[in-house]
Amino acid sequence: SLLTRRAVLLGIGAVAGAAVVAPRVVRAQAPPGGPAAPPSTVTSPPRDFSPTGAPTTYFTDPDILTVDPLFNQYAQPNSAIARLWTGALWSEGPAWSSQGRYLVWSDIPNNRQLRWLEDNGRVSVFRMPSNNSNGNTFDFQGRQLSCEHLTRRVVRYEHDGSVTVLADSYDGKRLNSPNDVVPHPDGSYWFTDPPYGGMLYEGAADAAGGPTNASGRLRSQVGQAAGIGLAKRELPTNCYRIDPSGRVDLVITEDQVPDPNGLAFSPDYKTLYVISTGKGPGDTGPGGKGDMYVFDVGSDNKLSNQKLFSDFMIDGVKCGPDGVRCDVDGNLWCSSNAGRAVGYSGVTVWTPEGKLIGRIRL
Repeated sequence: SLLTRRAVLLGIGAVAGAAVVAPRVVRAQAPPGGPAAPPSTVTSPPRDFSPTGAPTTYFTDPDILTVDPLFNQYAQPNSAIARLWTGALWSEGPAWSSQGRYLVWSDIPNNRQLRWLEDNGRVSVFRMPSNNSNGNTFDFQGRQLSCEHLTRRVVRYEHDGSVTVLADSYDGKRLNSPNDVVPHPDGSYWFTDPPYGGMLYEGAADAAGGPTNASGRLRSQVGQAAGIGLAKRELPTNCYRIDPSGRVDLVITEDQVPDPNGLAFSPDYKTLYVISTGKGPGDTGPGGKGDMYVFDVGSDNKLSNQKLFSDFMIDGVKCGPDGVRCDVDGNLWCSSNAGRAVGYSGVTVWTPEGKLIGRIRL
């Protein structure tokens, strides 16, 4: 959905404000002995990222790393990473409302959306229930779009407070669990549909016999509203385009990008980036490999010239991406899940040509 498992402003159970600072240059490649030091964000004494923490006494944040000097122009000196809030179970899909001056994001297992207000730093529940929403964004009219796991659909919140269902099926079959969505200036919306929400904790498992509940032991209706938990996975993990007319078109197949997750357009909308994450529940094939692909977008909305953008191997560490957004210069800011190599978790920043220029450790 930006970037998690999605975007520059994110972490499990916390939303971190990436106040990017002018960092020191580190080696882009690891020395023969292994990853560049320090390998971890754990310091002695540990950093206090909270709003009540002591002010930083350094001019450049030690956890924002310049891999290439190009990154320095995007860094803000004399500022530092600050944790805005904590208390979620699994944070996803941060999206910024320019008009409202607030950040909204999903706390998937708690079935709610939260909102941080810029004017006073207050965080409150924005929507509950949220149908286990994942990715969020705002369209060109300032309307919020959300990908709902529980109801397996993409919705739009109108200015009058009503909700419009944009897509819940393709070719007569229910969607899996839409994950991330981006608007296009032509009025269309493009979204990914992996299977991650078709399980407990992030949504509802398939009904008995479905790929995520083949044995039928999971009681998918328990604790849910009437009508929930009856669906089964029916479609491959594809990417779709919602035409302004309401028609849903298939734009990327599972064979091209398995388990598609985060996606983003370049600033000129001539390029589409799609992240392929790991194997999802119910997958029968190998699943995604934690990399990202890039496509040319034609004037007819057809995609072509698929290429591997990056496998996200950095200093010998696999920095699995989940969500992504482009800045105005076309640089890609990707979430980074490096597993136990926590010093490589956070955000990786790349030029449109696929060159790593910076990292933010969270």
